[in-house]
Amino acid sequence: MSKVRGWCPSAWRPMLAGDGLLLRFRPPLARLTRAQALLVAELATGYGNGAIDLTRRAALQLRGFDEAGWRAAVDRLVSAGLVDPDPAIEAVALTVAPDWREGDDTHRVARALMARRAELPSLPAKFGIAVDAGQRAVLGGTPADLRLERGDGGGLILRPDGRATGVRLKHGQEVEAIATLADWFVASGGAAAGRMARHAAVLPNWAAGGVEPLAGEVESEQVTPRYGRLTGAELASLAVGVEALRITPWRSLLLECEAARPTAPPSSSDIFPGKRRWQGEGVTEGCRGVGMSLGSPEATPLHQPSAGPPPLAGEDEVRVSGPAPVDARWLQASAPAPSTVFACVGAPACPQASVVTRALADRLAAASVAGPIHVSGCPKGCARSAPAALTIVGRGGRYDLVRDGRADSLPLLRGLTPAALLTHLGAD
Repeated sequence: MSKVRGWCPSAWRPMLAGDGLLLRFRPPLARLTRAQALLVAELATGYGNGAIDLTRRAALQLRGFDEAGWRAAVDRLVSAGLVDPDPAIEAVALTVAPDWREGDDTHRVARALMARRAELPSLPAKFGIAVDAGQRAVLGGTPADLRLERGDGGGLILRPDGRATGVRLKHGQEVEAIATLADWFVASGGAAAGRMARHAAVLPNWAAGGVEPLAGEVESEQVTPRYGRLTGAELASLAVGVEALRITPWRSLLLECEAARPTAPPSSSDIFPGKRRWQGEGVTEGCRGVGMSLGSPEATPLHQPSAGPPPLAGEDEVRVSGPAPVDARWLQASAPAPSTVFACVGAPACPQASVVTRALADRLAAASVAGPIHVSGCPKGCARSAPAALTIVGRGGRYDLVRDGRADSLPLLRGLTPAALLTHLGAD
């Protein structure tokens, strides 16, 4: 096992972070059964430091392992069907629209593609495939290089990332088309570019279609931990009340409830209850009494101090708050981080970050600084790849400020201390 920093970790190739080994895996079909979710919670708590991150590609990231604990955790994930025993197959980055229903196009194509992953060529580490074949394409903002989507006018299209349109496919030809375009990417020198959007080669004629995707969004209410972070104990508390969990690329969870099994073809809101089912008394028969008051005024976000602005460490000080205690009240008092605020884990958990990130992001959100806001511990910008109105980037223990750009954009201001940054933004 190699411990290389700064790359994309997997279950079989963990990365050494500031808090131990970090392993990442994508549950098949973006789904955890209740038993699987309880297992993940047990592994995160028993072998790691208890932290679980939801990623932008619908993966789960477990942190804080030593080498023996990592090995034991991977063995159990393989036994549970959550990690492929072949590291090369496990490395294929497949993102599935989370609101699929059994037998629909997303479910059908994803299962067929999973069965044929071994036939795909060796692709760059960050190269991803999105199966987004619901009634509307919902993964347009999710990183991917080949996109199988619902096309305008119906039917499925295959669209290379970076192109506005795709080619319409016949039913049953989807996996073959994906594999053929992946082969072309490698044969035409795409590995040097790394990503489809950066690959300048002219597409083969058959793949140069003119059909636009039919874009939409998942309308069902989602459980959104702050910055996509929850603990193993919190995951266990949530899992006991549902049949299964779906992991989304928006760092949130959809709850799959046993009572929502109508005989007629259901809508996504039938399987994944809407907001009204989670409010009120906080009790729903379909989810065994689990209630979520998402976004209610009295809700207390996870890992957020109960009163006053969140603390911000000075230049030479790092404050790390422990995981929130878990009891029945957690299920009634969880709230998402502001949807316009994005922040990576930052220092000291990430060795590439030189600054605290989430405490600063909380401080800016509490001060109602206009967003979207992206706080990144380094220029990689792991929490958000799209531009933001305000991007703050750690460099050498201080902060650079970018307006209307990404973490790797040219800063407007450089080398600000925490106090100077807050004063400049009117958040002190």
